[in-house]
Amino acid sequence: MFYLESPSLEGENDIKEYINELVEFNSDINGIEILAKILEGESFSNVLEHCLNLEKEEYANKLGKSQVKTFLLIREEDNRIVGSINIRWNFPNDIKYFGGNIGYGIRPTERRKGYNKINLYLGLSEALKLGLSEVRLVCESSNIGSIKTIEALGGILEKKEIDPYDNVLTSTYYFNVRDAVESNEAIKWTI
Repeated sequence: MFYLESPSLEGENDIKEYINELVEFNSDINGIEILAKILEGESFSNVLEHCLNLEKEEYANKLGKSQVKTFLLIREEDNRIVGSINIRWNFPNDIKYFGGNIGYGIRPTERRKGYNKINLYLGLSEALKLGLSEVRLVCESSNIGSIKTIEALGGILEKKEIDPYDNVLTSTYYFNVRDAVESNEAIKWTI
């Protein structure tokens, strides 16, 4: 069984362990980028406060950022963080072109177990609760694992282009959120 949980002060040690594992394996820090600011020396409480405040429209607008809601994917049997996901909406115009609505990741020691399908399904369910009718996800076109996850849940490839930010070939996928959640309800029974 799995569930999404918002980050909290009580989970500080587990979150730090999760982020440190990503660093140790030289893995991209996706889905939890905001909290990873602790790697730059910021205190956990300040980073957490910023993370939670980014859910608020006024706060995000003041910073010129999209609203973001961050979640941790928790495996219930051992209360271990196995992944993270964030949902972004209300993009400022300059981010819209290559920005996706969802960023996600699974800790390196828990990969290749199908957990990211659960992670994305739960994230799409949260996007639906936030009132998002469609979302876009972007990933490097060479990221076969992410592409398989996106396509398994019904993501439709819109385009492949070089991202001018990092000059990497990037795939952009579209989801009708309600359709994706309803057509993947079988995943609920594995959660």
